[in-house]
Amino acid sequence: MKILLQIGVVFGVYWGSQCIEAVLPFPFPASVISLLVLLGLLLLGVVKVDHIREKSDFLLGNLGFFFVPAGVGIINYANVIWENAAAFVTICVVSTVLTYGATAWAVHLTCRLMEKKGEREK
Repeated sequence: MKILLQIGVVFGVYWGSQCIEAVLPFPFPASVISLLVLLGLLLLGVVKVDHIREKSDFLLGNLGFFFVPAGVGIINYANVIWENAAAFVTICVVSTVLTYGATAWAVHLTCRLMEKKGEREK
């Protein structure tokens, strides 16, 4: 019964986000809306982590299986991918460098803030 409740919470949040998506005047994915709604519910304490822990762990543990159909579907567009290979490689390299830079900056900023906090506590 506990698993059914957890599935109900996850799918209920997703169903609610599909309703929100339907009334929005611009296209926005229901999956992203549901993540934001679930985050809000968790932060507000309406939904506790224990309410969704087991089902979330199951879904995360089997996440690779959800990408198999998408990966197989890419084969249908292999010619388009090869035609735009330079653009894909450029985008991957630039986004990787930007991600590393943003991560390094965030870590550096966090370390500085923690040092300042430590100095104030002394």
